[in-house]
Amino acid sequence: MVEIGQLIRLKLKERKKTVVWFAHELSCSRTNVYKIFEKSSIDTSDLFRISIILDYDFFTLFSDQLKNKTKR
Repeated sequence: MVEIGQLIRLKLKERKKTVVWFAHELSCSRTNVYKIFEKSSIDTSDLFRISIILDYDFFTLFSDQLKNKTKR
């Protein structure tokens, strides 16, 4: 299963953005950002916002996993 929090953290790092920047973009505290990084699942509306902020479609990770599962 996709560990979405860790993937968000990795994408943030790839984008060379800070936790402070990300918290500002999400209108939340740094503490809440670190809580996001620990999540194994996330609300779709939150994931949509994060996808826009980080300019990355996190939903494809799940759809790719679903496609691979149905091919078996």
